[in-house]
Amino acid sequence: MTTLSISSLIFPAKSNLAKPLSSSTFHGVRISHLCLTHRATVSWSRGASPSYSSVVMMAKKEEELKEIREKSTEQLNEEIVDLKGELFMLRLQRSARNEFKSSEFRRMRKMIARMLTVKRERELEEGINKRLSRKLDKKWRQSIVPRPPPSLKKLQEEEAAEEAKESSA
Repeated sequence: MTTLSISSLIFPAKSNLAKPLSSSTFHGVRISHLCLTHRATVSWSRGASPSYSSVVMMAKKEEELKEIREKSTEQLNEEIVDLKGELFMLRLQRSARNEFKSSEFRRMRKMIARMLTVKRERELEEGINKRLSRKLDKKWRQSIVPRPPPSLKKLQEEEAAEEAKESSA
């Protein structure tokens, strides 16, 4: 049950407008909830508690980080290039209004960020400062040879296999 109480409102006379209105008698509107169980049922109506789902997500994130940390720096660089290519392909699909999973954008960006973070952690362990890191990163980006992302390679291979089937049949 909700109660509503409005206190009295008295406006000052025009002559008092130059003075600060510190002695106003307006106390506002007070809404008080007498039934506290309603709020509790709303928060638990979705199923499991929020803390349980966050624990599961943390475990999955830790598992992904372990996999990333096991890779060498060269493997990380290769995977970063591949993921950035996949992200570019998703942007192309979105601009062409093809069907795609919009959640993939966030997932790929987060994976790239995790990999770059691990890469930077390794640089810090080696004693590479920020300025040198940026120079090395710039050289690395210039040395990247453009290549199609893995998903595009897969599509091209599937199309080639279909054409081979049609030509042989």
